Amino acid sequence: MNASEVRIPHARVIVAIAALLASVAILWLTRTFTFYFDEWTLILSAPDWSWATYLQPLNEHPVMLTRAIYAALFATVGLHSYLPYMAVLLALHAASVVLLFEVVRRRAGDLVALGAAALLLVLGAGWENLLWAIGIQFVGSVACGLGMLLALEGQPGRRNLLIAAALLTASFMFSGVFLFFGVAAAVQLATTSGRRHDLVWFAPVAVAAGTWFLAFGHNGAPTNPPSLGDIAALPLYVVWGLGASAGGLIGVGGFAGLAVLGLAGLAVAFGWWRVGKVDGFGLGIAAGLVSFYAVIGVIRVQLGYQQSGAGRYNYVGAVFWLLLLADAARGLPWRGTWRPALVACLFLACFSSGALLFAYAAAKTVQMERQVADLQALSAVRGDPCLDPNAAVDLLVMPQMTSPALYYRAVDRYGDPTSSLPVVDRSDFDQARANLLTAGCKSNQ
Repeated sequence: MNASEVRIPHARVIVAIAALLASVAILWLTRTFTFYFDEWTLILSAPDWSWATYLQPLNEHPVMLTRAIYAALFATVGLHSYLPYMAVLLALHAASVVLLFEVVRRRAGDLVALGAAALLLVLGAGWENLLWAIGIQFVGSVACGLGMLLALEGQPGRRNLLIAAALLTASFMFSGVFLFFGVAAAVQLATTSGRRHDLVWFAPVAVAAGTWFLAFGHNGAPTNPPSLGDIAALPLYVVWGLGASAGGLIGVGGFAGLAVLGLAGLAVAFGWWRVGKVDGFGLGIAAGLVSFYAVIGVIRVQLGYQQSGAGRYNYVGAVFWLLLLADAARGLPWRGTWRPALVACLFLACFSSGALLFAYAAAKTVQMERQVADLQALSAVRGDPCLDPNAAVDLLVMPQMTSPALYYRAVDRYGDPTSSLPVVDRSDFDQARANLLTAGCKSNQ
């Protein structure tokens, strides 16, 4: 018996319960977190949003649904608590885990699908998309992209194709990550006999995305585009990113990730060789994975090749790797000493990855203390005649906050996120307060 032939009773229920428990645990780890970095771009501009604002890019990405979710939360729970924002993110992450399980299950069986779901569930290398609510944009795209792949794996027909096209459209409205699921779907259909004509169902999505880019998306292009010298480093950028996302599955990175990349590549190649062919699904996923790092490299390579190992990218890359490796794993033997050996390897990988996620959560907790101190300083100096109207409270943690008046407008409208919290980081609070006051002015507070 091999791994693909193993049947596990109530496998769906097991995955759903595990996703719920992991989401609750992450929610508890982030209970002291607050709004950070790009989220302040949304918060400070929110009172001025019009219908056209929803079409504006955020860091080069279309974020129509991301903005809509934040707008709904601003209007209901405001800024009083960060937990509802994290709850939405973790609901999308849980959906991604369940959908990954379903896609893999159809191709490799219950056992392999459970393993893939477990690895994504506690993906420490993808911490940015699990510990920061703005990860809604990438995780939402991934969830919808996986839903699209699941629809394509179903019985070919108009209904499933319509569902697939609708989900790819939703993925587009979360972030630019949709593009790489679109590449995967296009290659799959184009290389599968009898399905090339199904590509026409995705033409409207391509037209919509192209129209958006011409009308709005190009406005989000980087202000410091890469030079020709930077582009020369693109292959290294791609390879490093592939290694970071492959190694991230077992909680390792850096040069260790490159070693894992080599092993993962050999495993995928061996799986293809063993069955004697590469099907359209495998080709599509491989194309989506490589094009993901190639495209972000064209935009970001000037930041250094190691930037491709960022947590937000590892999450996306890991999903593609899991889909590829699951196909290779379906031929693994499931007998004798293989059983405890495979279970032990999966356990160690999940434990290592989960420990990495916990470590990142602990480090981010310290960062959040500084963020809270900055916000508390803003509240403390409100009304002080020495307040500099153009002061930046903390350019490292809050580079968007260069106008205290915009912050006060936001908290007046949506609530103060730190009103009930004590000052924990006194040194950062004092530094932030000094940054906000005009030099040489004698404060009365």
